[in-house]
Amino acid sequence: MCGWFGGPGGWFGGGIFMMLSMILFWVLIIWGGVVLARRLSRSSHCDRLAMESGPAYEILKERYAKGEITRDEFEQIKKDIQ
Repeated sequence: MCGWFGGPGGWFGGGIFMMLSMILFWVLIIWGGVVLARRLSRSSHCDRLAMESGPAYEILKERYAKGEITRDEFEQIKKDIQ
C-alpha cells in the first residue's frame, strides 16, 4: 500500500482528493472574504444612518439652524458624536 492519496489502495487514485480539497479550501477562503467585506460595509452604512437619524444629531441640527453654534462648531460636534 502506497498511502492514502495515490497508488494501489489509495483514495480516488492519483491525487483527485487532494485537488478537490484544495479547490474547496480556496472557495471557502474567497467566500469568507466576501461575507466579511459585506458585513463591514453594511455595518458602517448602518452606523452612519443611525447617527444621522438619532436624537443627538437632531438637536445638533436644530442648534445650528437657530444660529446657536457656528458651522465649524457644528462640524466638530458632528465628528465627536459619530
